[in-house]
Amino acid sequence: MEQRHLGRTGLRVSRIGLGTLTWGRDTDEHDAADLLKTFWEAGGTLVDTADVYGDGEAEYLLGKLMDGLVPRRDLVISTKAGSVPDPDRRFDGSRGHLLSALDASLARLGTDYVDVWHVHAFDPHTPLEETLHALDLAVGSGRARYAGVSNFCGWQLAKAATWQLAAPGMRTRLASTQLEYSLLQRGVEREVLPAALDLGIGLLPSSPLGRGVLTGKYRGDATPPDSRGASEHLAPFVAPYLDDTASRIVDAVTTAADGLAVTPLQVALAWVRDRPGVAAPVVGARNAQQLTAALSVEALSLPDEICRALDDVSAPVHRYPDHDWSTL
Repeated sequence: MEQRHLGRTGLRVSRIGLGTLTWGRDTDEHDAADLLKTFWEAGGTLVDTADVYGDGEAEYLLGKLMDGLVPRRDLVISTKAGSVPDPDRRFDGSRGHLLSALDASLARLGTDYVDVWHVHAFDPHTPLEETLHALDLAVGSGRARYAGVSNFCGWQLAKAATWQLAAPGMRTRLASTQLEYSLLQRGVEREVLPAALDLGIGLLPSSPLGRGVLTGKYRGDATPPDSRGASEHLAPFVAPYLDDTASRIVDAVTTAADGLAVTPLQVALAWVRDRPGVAAPVVGARNAQQLTAALSVEALSLPDEICRALDDVSAPVHRYPDHDWSTL
């Protein structure tokens, strides 16, 4: 699998990442092992997790598999901290919480360091410089090799990155940002992606298949019984992308796939993988068969005319004062 630099750093990652959102909850140890081995054998390196996935079970399971199945040195492990199970405070970006969470992640993963450590979300109740200082301490101590953020909007990302760049050599440059990005969700193109491109921050798209909807499995009001749309935990996650707008985009993806003699999954994943600023879409597969289908996109590059057609049918609404307001 082709390797790409993560932002403006020397770290290289596989251009498709493996997500572990369902590990330890809907994905058991056997299926997780098959997924990790399939990914590794295909040349994949970037494995993304978080301390709250499966209440910590995803990290624990990944650590257990690294112990005997896949060498730690062959993987680029990305994890996140900052989400908390508190109805009054969903995110805790305090230095104390973040560093404690990192130590707990390392213990579950059974490793001395993570390759990329992300702040899971912006915490409006903690000074941003305190949150970013935790990243500096993590990298300075060797517990994290690179740092990034997740779910930061445009101004939050720009403010964080600029703060870090204001003291070169003393503060840790942001390597990456992780947000949802697909043909069904192009909101990052308004302000986040332009900021990331300008600041040299690599984008790691989550849900690049539109929460599974872009595979075409939900066409015609169908909900396969083994799909996430039928899952008690994930049905509310899929539901927002089952409207008429999404249906038109899925129809266009399916038409493109038929014309290229490939699958809708391959078209949708190739589109987001090759967007400017994208380092590696993170794919969450239910089993090794699904993952193999996603990894088969490696040999596919979409023709320019197909990309333009998909751009048109899925174009987000840009209004003043979005970054390209002068073209409106």
